[in-house]
Amino acid sequence: MEITINQQALKLAENASLSDALAAFGAQPPFAAAVNGDFVPKAQYGARQLRPGDRVDVVQPVAGG
Repeated sequence: MEITINQQALKLAENASLSDALAAFGAQPPFAAAVNGDFVPKAQYGARQLRPGDRVDVVQPVAGG
């Protein structure tokens, strides 16, 4: 299946989880992830199944003042 992660197309196995997508994308902690605009708790990354066309956003904290 194909999803979009941070506006980049990514092909994954049909039964891929959010955790699989983050690993394939190469996300490096710390980060938060959202699927179709809904943030997913880190403890649920492995259980959150993705569907074709899902949009995943990976957001990293930014320090500043």
